[in-house]
Amino acid sequence: MNKINITANNIILIGMPGAGKSTLGKKLAKTLGWSFIDSDDTIINYTKEPLETTLERDGIESFLDTEKDAVLSLKCNKTVIATGGSVILREESMKYLQSIGTVVYLRLPFCSLNQRVKNFETRGIAHKEGETLWDIYHQRVPLYEKYCNIEINCNKKTVNRIVNMIISGLNKG
Repeated sequence: MNKINITANNIILIGMPGAGKSTLGKKLAKTLGWSFIDSDDTIINYTKEPLETTLERDGIESFLDTEKDAVLSLKCNKTVIATGGSVILREESMKYLQSIGTVVYLRLPFCSLNQRVKNFETRGIAHKEGETLWDIYHQRVPLYEKYCNIEINCNKKTVNRIVNMIISGLNKG
């Protein structure tokens, strides 16, 4: 592999549930010799309960506020951060993440996500009553595009290929 010359303080991965943010984030962090944080784990540590419990009990708006508080508590450097898919629903969260690193959108077409997300109702995906994965996809994609510095098409690519694409994209910047 070519010399890695990343100037970002942190790399923040955004994208739909099922896009592979955690899997790719761990591999990317290992490749770079950086730390890894899954913001869903940060929320779980913050609330001391599973995401789906917080969502079910408190509702989506309260959950999004809890997610924002957890994101704003992140103080890190040379870290790959895998965010929850709903992080883009709070502008304050995204402005903070943009201020601490480079935001990378892991894009997948809906058909691929739909095949990957088999446990929609029990996975802890932030959504309003009656919303489908299709509804969430169409609501969030424009926000992922708005907030990202780099967009990576992950469709039909291996983890190693995507990690190399991210590094290449960061080295160009």
